[in-house]
Amino acid sequence: MRYYPVFLNLSGRTCLVVGAGSVGCRKIASLLACDPARIKVLDLAAPGETLQAMLEDSRLAYEQRPFTPADVEGCTLVFAATSDRRTNAAVADACTERGIACNCADAPKESTFIVPAHIEQGTISIAVSTGGGSPALARKMRRELESWLDGRFTGISELLARLRPLILALQQETRQNTTLFRNLVESPLADALRRRDRETCEALLRDLLPPQLHPYIMELLHDLA
Repeated sequence: MRYYPVFLNLSGRTCLVVGAGSVGCRKIASLLACDPARIKVLDLAAPGETLQAMLEDSRLAYEQRPFTPADVEGCTLVFAATSDRRTNAAVADACTERGIACNCADAPKESTFIVPAHIEQGTISIAVSTGGGSPALARKMRRELESWLDGRFTGISELLARLRPLILALQQETRQNTTLFRNLVESPLADALRRRDRETCEALLRDLLPPQLHPYIMELLHDLA
């Protein structure tokens, strides 16, 4: 099986986590970081210490009761994270019937998607997967990539995010914009930002950006160099 790589926008969406043990709580924590509107959590046991602390977040709705197939309705993502194989299978089946994406912690083959090992540095996210074949190898690759990355592209990623709407507002041809972004990325700008060498950053931006954007250079570099 080959998985289709994708990053989902969960802002304003509803997610469901069935099972609030250690695995379920990790799923909940990762979902909260993506700003969903609501996360429904179901478990037969009373909230443990970790979950109890997270329940201070108003986006969490916890219910101590068994899962029912209707619980998945209206959800964008569902996680089956209990220690009971039959319950997890029931969650997966309910999602399959309704066309809802589901991750089944103990049965990747019943899952619509898997959660890859991932790195986040600033606005940069890198996902690593072995197709479910070896999570241990994926974690090792993540650690080595994280060590290599070590913030080297964090500054330029933030600067390009600030710059993009300004460039698009110029309404140039797509080819011109593509060339401009490529030149910025291939220039020494990333290294200069990492060194917080403001003088070099300003010189590079004046050389690479259209004259109309020169008045924005100070704003673009704010807090970055």
